[in-house]
Amino acid sequence: MTDSKILGDEPLDLLFREARTYNGWQEKPVSDALLQAVYELAKFGPTAANTQPMRVTFVKSPEAKAKLKPHLDAGNVDKTMAAPVTAIVAYDLDFFEFMPRVFPHVTGAIDWYKGKDNTEHLLRNGSLGGAYLMLAARSLGLDCGPMSGFNIDGVSKEFFGGTKWRANFLCNLGYGDKSKLHPRSPRLSFDEACKIA
Repeated sequence: MTDSKILGDEPLDLLFREARTYNGWQEKPVSDALLQAVYELAKFGPTAANTQPMRVTFVKSPEAKAKLKPHLDAGNVDKTMAAPVTAIVAYDLDFFEFMPRVFPHVTGAIDWYKGKDNTEHLLRNGSLGGAYLMLAARSLGLDCGPMSGFNIDGVSKEFFGGTKWRANFLCNLGYGDKSKLHPRSPRLSFDEACKIA
């Protein structure tokens, strides 16, 4: 592979092969500027009609952590309270209001979504946004610990009450403690997970 646009082994290891899901965290802060840089990368990931429905609340302060804690499943409390940041990856039910700005070359694109059931679109494209967010975080030196295991309605009400945002999943961010990693779990082979038709 000699194409200069193909990543070498070092960045591929950083993003995929050596990246892990962390449950233990170093006591090392994550700056607001770094979180902004993560979003500034993640926002360029593709979504259907460039709708960009993902929204993120970065939970950092002790007060915000205290608000999040009662909505976590028991197995997620300690690791989330120890993480420097927990991203509440959400989506905006009114994402279509931005269509004239984010998809300006098609007049009336807002009508594709306004007044419609956008459940599948939001889950698909909001989750894509969250995946881009994790890759951006890894590319800027952060480790990730994505998870479900929380009360979606409770978190949505606590953090997004009065808005059209709804929680999708959580992702702890920071600098992982390698000493608390389990051995890496196996992945399915190409033949088990893929077909070429």
